[in-house]
Amino acid sequence: MTNEAVIIELINQGEQVRFDCASGVAITKGQLLKLIDPRKVSGSEGVGIERFAGIAAADKSATDGATSVSVHTKGIFDLYAGAGAAITAGQPVRLSGANIIAGVLSSGATFTELLSGGIFFGKALETTTGAAETIAVMIGANP
Repeated sequence: MTNEAVIIELINQGEQVRFDCASGVAITKGQLLKLIDPRKVSGSEGVGIERFAGIAAADKSATDGATSVSVHTKGIFDLYAGAGAAITAGQPVRLSGANIIAGVLSSGATFTELLSGGIFFGKALETTTGAAETIAVMIGANP
């Protein structure tokens, strides 16, 4: 997996939560995870609007038979902002692909609907001009 999140600072040890996951799926430490129902996670893909669950706290092998994974839900992480993702410091961020973040959406739901729907999951602590780069993001705080 590429573009894994890198811990800068964990708040309360990252407030780890265990989520269910498919037993035959590999999850990499630092992978951005989306929430699927019921209380289950899988890797972000950037297909449609994804709801953020957290960041994988450990590796999980596809062959280990495990059906749960520990997930960081609070902290400051270096996250990869894809090309074209112009994000300003202080702006909320969302999932935009496999381990990729972006800023606001240009169309669709209103900002309030997106915020209450779990689409925005963190606050950018740095600005990116739209070139593919890594920026610091605080997750688990109100964006």
